[in-house]
Amino acid sequence: MTTTTPRTWLITGASSGLGRALAETVLAGGDQVAATVRDPHSLEAVAARHGDRLLSVVADVRDHDSVARAVEAAVAGLGGIDIVVNNAGYALGGAIEELSDAEWQAQLSVNLLGAAAVLRAALPHLRRRGTGHVVNISSVGGLVGMAGAGAYNASKFALEGLSEALAEELEPLGIRVTAVEPGNLRTDFAGRSAAWTTQHISDYDDTAGRLRTGLTALDGQQAGDPKRAAAAIVAAIDDDHPPRHLLLGADAIEMAERRLGERLDELARWRRAAVGIASQPGESTAC
Repeated sequence: MTTTTPRTWLITGASSGLGRALAETVLAGGDQVAATVRDPHSLEAVAARHGDRLLSVVADVRDHDSVARAVEAAVAGLGGIDIVVNNAGYALGGAIEELSDAEWQAQLSVNLLGAAAVLRAALPHLRRRGTGHVVNISSVGGLVGMAGAGAYNASKFALEGLSEALAEELEPLGIRVTAVEPGNLRTDFAGRSAAWTTQHISDYDDTAGRLRTGLTALDGQQAGDPKRAAAAIVAAIDDDHPPRHLLLGADAIEMAERRLGERLDELARWRRAAVGIASQPGESTAC
């Protein structure tokens, strides 16, 4: 799809990583960006190159009032919103049993409830225009569960479900939805942005505990280039038939294909049991 007028993107968590790469890619292509950041100085270098086509807004997706203010600032400062990118998020590592209530709430408040708050604030503007696109940055971890990443998996699996339902709700209104599912990208996701449970249970060292050592070794060595990932996202949105799901990275494809194959094999193996629960003609259904 060829566009002739600049579009306005709202990108959350744009100060670093994929969010920043996407903001820079979009700006280089001539569009406008309203970027939410927690550090007001984090995008100064980007602003110096792109001037008033970048609006940097201080907001934290855990603070829903700040999200609403950011959306209104984008509409007032850049004339509207065409594309919403829910990018803000982080990963909390640890075994399920190790997770405290507070840690669960923190993970979900950013990765899931923060995205929902952005949507509540931004969708009225897209609906009024009768067009637009929502991009929810999920993860291959939203399709494949991994020992030690249960809270993160739960938040991203939930975001996948939200995206599926949202796509059904918005398509008749002219608004598309794409869930992006990256594998390992060369960002600080596995480094300074990673968080871990405070409780440690040694029985999980050979399962959940392996994630910590694996991520530490992976930091800075990931094959995925965030700039190339950003370009792929833009190309998908610009397509006449944008995908509802966009896996990014050979590792993501391999993991998803393996898990889908396992699920199909399991479905076939247990199909008779599944269809066998149907009541037969004349059979009593009383409990």
